[in-house]
Amino acid sequence: MKTIKIFILIFCVTVSAAKAQFTKAELQVSGLTCALCAKSTEKALRTLPFIGDIKTDLERNLYLITFKSNAPVNLELISKKVQGAGFSVNNLKATFNFDNTKVANNNFNYAGDTYRLLNAPNKLLNGNVDLTVVDNGFAPKAVSKKYLGQVTDATPASGRVYHLTI
Repeated sequence: MKTIKIFILIFCVTVSAAKAQFTKAELQVSGLTCALCAKSTEKALRTLPFIGDIKTDLERNLYLITFKSNAPVNLELISKKVQGAGFSVNNLKATFNFDNTKVANNNFNYAGDTYRLLNAPNKLLNGNVDLTVVDNGFAPKAVSKKYLGQVTDATPASGRVYHLTI
């Protein structure tokens, strides 16, 4: 009986921790000139272990990405795959499920990395929230310069630090 209780407790903790994750993303890629360019980029992205599905919108050079549940998402790898295909990320908007995620001083941790919210509202973040990455390699230089020029926070961080807007 005691073993069953421990198993149920571990299961509940695992399930609730799994809710805090990236669920989907809109990735806009610049430099695509034809369907073959888009296909090669999609093929490169599909090699990432956390990507579940990709739908391509060729008119807007947009990839609608669905992430696998319970698989940690690495945004840096997405950027590297796009760049490896010969293109650049113009915009990355990812949806994060804030259930069971602690946000302190506009920072939260996920999969060993730190995420800093640059324009966070003065309210508790719950459920799915769309976040736009404004770091170099994820946004046009003018956008990165606009937001990162304002960053003065020197709060200690773990892993890579991503700067986000809501």
